[in-house]
Amino acid sequence: MTTSDQRPLTNYDRRMYRLMNRREAAPFHATAARRRAWVVGHIALTAVSAVAWLFAVVGDERWATWTMLGLLLPWCFATGVINSSTRGLLELRVRALDERQRAERVRVAAVAHRAMLWVLLAATVGSGAAALSGLELKGLVFPVLFSAFVVHWLMPLWVAGLTARDEPDLDEDDDIVEVAGAAGAA
Repeated sequence: MTTSDQRPLTNYDRRMYRLMNRREAAPFHATAARRRAWVVGHIALTAVSAVAWLFAVVGDERWATWTMLGLLLPWCFATGVINSSTRGLLELRVRALDERQRAERVRVAAVAHRAMLWVLLAATVGSGAAALSGLELKGLVFPVLFSAFVVHWLMPLWVAGLTARDEPDLDEDDDIVEVAGAAGAA
């Protein structure tokens, strides 16, 4: 089976598709409220981890390193739940997505781009207001830029998790890995 990029699925594509479509984690994200809770929890874990990283790097605080390491496993688990709720929308290659998923991926990227625009506008206005009020901003440039980078990196995941819809169960005929495997065997 080929998709719009006219390349067949590789073994890696099939493995990732199966991994992203496993149903063991479905109870964690079965409803929109649960998905929202996981995204909010992921945002909180990300914020605390980023602050801990900044304290460890800029402030040279040893406790911050241990805090960051302690938050790593829950952050990875929350990331996995969000990826599972989107069925790998952002993790799979385009050739492994169907037309609906490709359109959803483009929509998520556009919404994340618009949201990031507002985040950057708020940071610009905030730093401009702080500078006009006479605040010294030299020590804040790196933490603000690092925070903007982290938000920019994760915004598509958060948008995808917040906008994911409940999906109907796939029939055996609809499974792209099974269809691709049968086509490759023929």
